[in-house]
Amino acid sequence: MVSIIRKGVENRKLVHKNERCVGCGICSETCPTSALNLGPVLPIARGLLEMDYIKINDKNCVLCGLCSFACPFEAIVFNINGDEAKDFQNYPNWDDGTQIDKNECIFCGKCENNCPRDAIIINRQLPDVKDLVRGEAKTENDKCINCKICEEMCPSDAITIETDVTNINATEILIDENKCIYCKICQRACPENAIKIFCTTCMNSDDIPKVEITGDIFLDEDICINCSWCEHVCPTNAVTTVKPFEGEIFRRDDVEEDLICKGDSCHACLDVCPCNAVEIINNKSSINPDFCVLCGACQKACPQNILEVKRTSMKLNNIKSEAWQNILGSIIGK
Repeated sequence: MVSIIRKGVENRKLVHKNERCVGCGICSETCPTSALNLGPVLPIARGLLEMDYIKINDKNCVLCGLCSFACPFEAIVFNINGDEAKDFQNYPNWDDGTQIDKNECIFCGKCENNCPRDAIIINRQLPDVKDLVRGEAKTENDKCINCKICEEMCPSDAITIETDVTNINATEILIDENKCIYCKICQRACPENAIKIFCTTCMNSDDIPKVEITGDIFLDEDICINCSWCEHVCPTNAVTTVKPFEGEIFRRDDVEEDLICKGDSCHACLDVCPCNAVEIINNKSSINPDFCVLCGACQKACPQNILEVKRTSMKLNNIKSEAWQNILGSIIGK
């Protein structure tokens, strides 16, 4: 994390948070004083270099805060007198974002498992197995020969064989009724018929409560980049995502032969993509537009210079200054 502080009539502070940064370079491209420099994106993303994506030259920086508003990922925080300037009415603001309807969420965990930024955490509470099954287990300890077959085969780890001090002879077959699902595998596997299982789950199904899964879901907006993986994998349509940009990204194939995509031998675009939107298919990069946020990090990292991002619109609003409109408009080529 890099920060610059200047005190005066207004106390201003600019902080770059590398954990949020994706290495897109939008901030450095829009800085009017060339105070921000993008580092070597690829070796940083691969963990070969321990340094921030962005280096700020405090001698050039005038703390205008424009880079903070240009960043769609809130990797640069601009404070005035201790308050974040993004919350001020007179400054630009991004209208992108991800919303999760907790009333529609079934806590299946698909969004948590697929999020490329680990921005989603699900805490779910499952009912106890003992409340969903009915049955009875009977054992004959004197028949047990301590083969432990039942113990090894039990799918719910409900069986424990206790032995005497010699660890040769069994003394008791213990079945944990809080874990047992009365599947009868132990009964069928026991070579000495030492276990009898009576399952009444089906007969008592009307008395068994419905399976109810409850919990909570948390979206860490500080690291979410609105790639929409969660929206695409959600089976109940509980997630809505608005991306920061509209446009397209494509691989230019009209280049010299020695500049064609190197695919498996390079995969720079795959390594830097913060959205897991890149695959190598038939030894060429393929970018899935469903998950791409058009940040341009892959374009910066491509050693062949054959990836091109074209942004046609952005969700950055309330740009009141004409000078800022001209600078920020360059993000989408205006």
